[in-house]
Amino acid sequence: MSLLISIFFLVFLAQLVAWVGKTVLVDIAYGLYLRITRSPLAARQRALKTHILTTKAELMKTSAQDQFAKWAKLRRSVDKGLADLEKLNAEVASAKSGFSMKFNTVLWIMTTGSQFVVGWWFRKQPVFFLPEGWFGPLGWWLALPFAPAGSVSVGVWQMACKRVIVVCERVVKELLGEPSLRQLRIISLTAIVIIAPTSQEGEPEKVAMPGLAPTPNNTPRKEATKEKKEN
Repeated sequence: MSLLISIFFLVFLAQLVAWVGKTVLVDIAYGLYLRITRSPLAARQRALKTHILTTKAELMKTSAQDQFAKWAKLRRSVDKGLADLEKLNAEVASAKSGFSMKFNTVLWIMTTGSQFVVGWWFRKQPVFFLPEGWFGPLGWWLALPFAPAGSVSVGVWQMACKRVIVVCERVVKELLGEPSLRQLRIISLTAIVIIAPTSQEGEPEKVAMPGLAPTPNNTPRKEATKEKKEN
């Protein structure tokens, strides 16, 4: 009975990973990894973003006409911060890529790889025996490839479990409908945000700096020059 439940659990775990999606699982795991290890790259990224936003807000309040030296210094600081952030984003993305590769390897070993190992190791052991005469002469194929006659082999039981789980998944999707599935997706994404509040620390994120709109504070005025020309 323990072999029967173990195989069902492994198949269920593999289907659950496929349903949730490896990308979502990687994001959640990476967020936990950053919180546990307190990655210096993520801390530097957050600090640099905060500095850029603060400097940009101060730049918008500074008059390019009356305080040009300060305005130019702040503008250079923002430009330098954006350049540094681009480099830091590349480092963070590279770190997440390496983590994603290792995490996907672990997932494969826990799901697909473990099923192969269990199927090979217990290839001659029956999962359970069928009552005599249930399937008549067709019962032999349930024991393929190496299980005793009249029993259900590991490979056949794996296929049966996967088929039942897939059918149950379709039934649940039809009962819940698309709106409920979207709500489940929103809940998953909310969990990611709670775990990694800095918008998926590993992905490159650009701090957009929109062009400064002409305002009386940051645009040099030329009315005096025009008046001199008219006079």
